[in-house]
Amino acid sequence: MTTSPCIIGWGHSQFGKAAEPTVEALLARVTGEALDHAGIGADEVDGVFVGVFNSGLSRQGFEGALVGAAQPELATVPAVHVENACATGSAALYTALDFVQSGRGRIALVAGAEKMTHAEPAVLNDVLLSASYRAEEEQAGSFAGVFGDLARRYFDRYGDHREALARIAAKNHANGAGNPYAHLRKDLGFEFCNIVSDRNPVVADPLRRTDCSLVSDGAAAVVVASRDVAVKAQRAVTWRGRAHANDHLPLSRRGDVLVFGGARRAFTQAMTEAGASLTDLDLLETHDCFTIAELLQYEAFGLTEVGKGASAIEDGRTHRGGELPVNPSGGLKAKGHPIGATGISQHVMAALQLTGEAGQMQIPDAALAGVFNMGGVAVANYFSVLERWR
Repeated sequence: MTTSPCIIGWGHSQFGKAAEPTVEALLARVTGEALDHAGIGADEVDGVFVGVFNSGLSRQGFEGALVGAAQPELATVPAVHVENACATGSAALYTALDFVQSGRGRIALVAGAEKMTHAEPAVLNDVLLSASYRAEEEQAGSFAGVFGDLARRYFDRYGDHREALARIAAKNHANGAGNPYAHLRKDLGFEFCNIVSDRNPVVADPLRRTDCSLVSDGAAAVVVASRDVAVKAQRAVTWRGRAHANDHLPLSRRGDVLVFGGARRAFTQAMTEAGASLTDLDLLETHDCFTIAELLQYEAFGLTEVGKGASAIEDGRTHRGGELPVNPSGGLKAKGHPIGATGISQHVMAALQLTGEAGQMQIPDAALAGVFNMGGVAVANYFSVLERWR
């Protein structure tokens, strides 16, 4: 691709129930951390790009201006708010990449955040349903209900794979135990994830609580810079390939709802641009909002044939030490899913791996990482192929 910008610094809060009272406070924390980490002053920033889903979680909108409200030295820097459902963070990041790559600016500050844990369950369910096509899918009752329906359809066609979903959950919780930023740092084990109990009830049949990502507060930020700036940075992680592909919002208009066609196109385009294949990736941070989503992504990316996604988790291919470690950070399942922050967080997790700074999460000799973030039921799909530049 045309010379890509680089990530030269980042900030990341611990996901969970945040002490920060507002999205503004969360953004202030991580943007300051990111600038310090990059060694960049606020006066050097040419553009600010903010990802917050909101959709009724907060009465405060106009989130693009919130960074400047919290940090007055950034108040006069051009800023924009971006929203694209659960892919909001990646949408903000890709907008910043286009800004820098076009030459309109040399340094961009990108941040994503969400406050979710304060919301009543009924309010939260209604907000999250905004990431589906309400005219046809609202009867599912919740976003979990939409994915529960996908799981039932999958089981009807390919057999009951509750155990495979439990193995995906157990893998990601085991990985998340080593992530200091994770909402839930506990290895729950396969048996707990596989058995319905008072602590692990059915949320949307056949999905249990352990099949669903966590409701979290949190924020993440990165500094994106042109190569002439990045060459002087302490670290630089760049894009070898990236792609954004969409699919129909109404699921009824897709030929087969169990084939994530938009995800497959984003993956294929990004990997082609990178001149790489699936076997070249050392790890994949992917969007496991529900365990059935991770399973369907195995198939969309060609890790297995369609209908055989369970084999990838059952034979250990996606575990640490496997052919392709998937979600060594714990993924959304264990790390948490503060919607606006998620896409940026995934890129930070990959950058930590590529710079050798991932601690207990580290995949030895990681050189090429994939990142997949999707909005809705694989409607807005972003795939990044990242490598260390310096």
